[in-house]
Amino acid sequence: MANALITPTIIAKEALMQLRNNLVMANKVHRDYKKEFVKVGDTVNVRRPVKFVASDGATRVNQDVEEANTPFVINKRKHVSWKFTTQDLTLTVEEYSRRYITPAAIALANQIDYDLCTLYTDVWNWVGTPGQTINSFADFAKAPERLDEMAVPQDMRCAVMAPADHWGLIGSQTALLNNNLVGSAYTKGSLGNIGGVETSMDQNVRAHVVGVATGTPLVNGGAQNVTYATAKTTNSQSLVTDGWTNSTSGILRAGDVFTIAGVNAVNPVSKADNGFLQQFTVLADADSGTTTGPATLTISPAIITSGPYQTVTAAPADNAAITVLGTGGSSYRQNLVFHKNAFGLVMCPLELPDGAAFKARETHENTSLRVVKDFNIDDDEDIIRIDVLYGIKSLYPDLAARASGTA
Repeated sequence: MANALITPTIIAKEALMQLRNNLVMANKVHRDYKKEFVKVGDTVNVRRPVKFVASDGATRVNQDVEEANTPFVINKRKHVSWKFTTQDLTLTVEEYSRRYITPAAIALANQIDYDLCTLYTDVWNWVGTPGQTINSFADFAKAPERLDEMAVPQDMRCAVMAPADHWGLIGSQTALLNNNLVGSAYTKGSLGNIGGVETSMDQNVRAHVVGVATGTPLVNGGAQNVTYATAKTTNSQSLVTDGWTNSTSGILRAGDVFTIAGVNAVNPVSKADNGFLQQFTVLADADSGTTTGPATLTISPAIITSGPYQTVTAAPADNAAITVLGTGGSSYRQNLVFHKNAFGLVMCPLELPDGAAFKARETHENTSLRVVKDFNIDDDEDIIRIDVLYGIKSLYPDLAARASGTA
């Protein structure tokens, strides 16, 4: 019996299924903003949650409501295109998928996951020792422990781990006495849910190369704290420093993490001192100047010392020492443990071109792609392309932590 011709809808449905099956981190992040982008342009503002503090006594104390928005932009357009003969359209769906659609879907899925994994640069919490492999439950537990310390909700927690850390942790599970865990780890290479965290391997987990980071860096000038009103859109600020090696390009890079002596983290709900130094991430590459090695850093979170949005116990003192995590020039895997709402992905359905007869678009559970085929009369070839349009965003990076093993 002759095979039925493969229609654009069949290709689109098969491609969407393969795309969804090959997404890893993209299936773990917040996906519910798609409707906000319908015919309103490529940017919407996502509202940040309002915070309050508890007041003493029976007398009512009114608190100002400071609402903030963060822009979410749809700015990533990716596609895969290939040429084929009209005879190929007479193949079975399974054969056509194996030869063309599956490899295309894998490429698109990996690109989306890769882009999401680059959001690690917005995350300031980094537990463990950079460079160490996660190869025990105690290593892995440092990340959910930090989430607990930062009052992150315990539901919808996920992790994406680089292959080395994934397999290192699996190896530790084979020594457990629980037959279900050992069987899953040993026979399937599966981690599953560990300590309330749904854990997956993603080869797209990024490696971060620390900036030069040499010298004896210090805070240059006290009272560099800000108010929430001035920092609420980006949760970032500038920090003036010096003491770096003079005239050095890339003294710090976007994604570097550092601490400041005397500046501790606070519980975001109770505002109690957490007992450990607040970590800050650098949001943009920075160079050092001449004479005293000055460098103005763009950092997150903002240094806020009081009120509902307080982030630290105190503003840094003048000449407070700065300590950069890791060694300058070294590369470290950026495993991520996070609540689903830490990061966002929006995929928007692309319009179907009027001039194409062979076209289809499929959308399911906030994942969307478009298929278009055209004929190249000059070379007597059919050309097909699969397109996706999406945007990514660190919505609440305070709900995430980077994770390394311990020495």
